[in-house]
Amino acid sequence: MRVTVRLFSVLRRGVDADAVALELPEGARLRDAIESLLARHEALRPYAPSCMAAVGLEYAPPDHELRDGDEISLIPPVSGG
Repeated sequence: MRVTVRLFSVLRRGVDADAVALELPEGARLRDAIESLLARHEALRPYAPSCMAAVGLEYAPPDHELRDGDEISLIPPVSGG
């Protein structure tokens, strides 16, 4: 199956793209997609533990089962003022 991971802020700069397409096996979970992304883009690994993930428009747990065509948003913590 094919999913798209949307990246924001420092994550976007880390891969020089706002989205990454991933090919995953059927039955893959959100954690599998994130690990696949990190394997391809090691520069993102330090940020991963503090990121939130959403599938579609809703935050999702790591064991969320993905479907072909899903859009994942990987969102780093926000700071500033």
